[in-house]
Amino acid sequence: MRSHTTLTLLVPLLLVAAMLAVAGCTGTTQPNAQQTTLTVFTAASLTGAFTGLGEAYTAENPDVVVDFVFDGSQALRTQIEQGASADVFVSANTKHMGALQDGGFMENDTVAVFLENSLAVIVPADNPAKIMNLADLARPGVKLVLGTKDVPFGSYARQVLDTMAADPAYGTAYRDAVMKNVVSEETAITTVMPKLTLGEADAAFTFKSDVRADDRSQIRRIEIPAEYNVVAEYPIGILASSEQKDEAAAFIAFVRGPTGSAILESYGFDPVR
Repeated sequence: MRSHTTLTLLVPLLLVAAMLAVAGCTGTTQPNAQQTTLTVFTAASLTGAFTGLGEAYTAENPDVVVDFVFDGSQALRTQIEQGASADVFVSANTKHMGALQDGGFMENDTVAVFLENSLAVIVPADNPAKIMNLADLARPGVKLVLGTKDVPFGSYARQVLDTMAADPAYGTAYRDAVMKNVVSEETAITTVMPKLTLGEADAAFTFKSDVRADDRSQIRRIEIPAEYNVVAEYPIGILASSEQKDEAAAFIAFVRGPTGSAILESYGFDPVR
């Protein structure tokens, strides 16, 4: 009999506890329902910089959640063309942005180049292949990593090699020997560093900004002379399908403003004023 009485008293208490739990959960989610979510499709080479930008922006704008999607520019372009929902697109070259503009996917009057970058060659800090200069990349047996020809850092690397091939100091034989040493072609810059640190490659062409502060003890950078290098232009713009165009414009203004520019410069980029 006592068991029945205990159960009778316990059931209402459990129901009350469950209701309070639901109410508590509802209370914690209500503020989030008031926030605006801004989806920013961003070139992988900007992962570190834009993560920092997002944190700084939301610190000033707590009613906004910035949701970044980082990938190769060509992959992001394909996703947008296939109907992916985004508010802002940031490309590592003008080619993929231009294709989206031509296809009617962008608010064209919002698109502008806001950032510049250039290439460098990186090697592990212990440099087992003893690569001291660009000429060493043509030595037989060197394991080199490039981006694919469709991703910006891979396309730019091929431009650098073509420019060097046109100089008699290097020539076409140099370019062909370097390309013969390519052991991997990557679709995003984020997969390059692990290949170096794990000993799967001796050198890689990357953007100069890709050597993050945390990586500097593991990597040594070999500069590419300006006469062979390229200036990579990064455009940013608002998607035509965005339902948060005002917030997207405010985010872009922040990226291009003093705080955003300072963060980008700290990662090795050259903001376009």
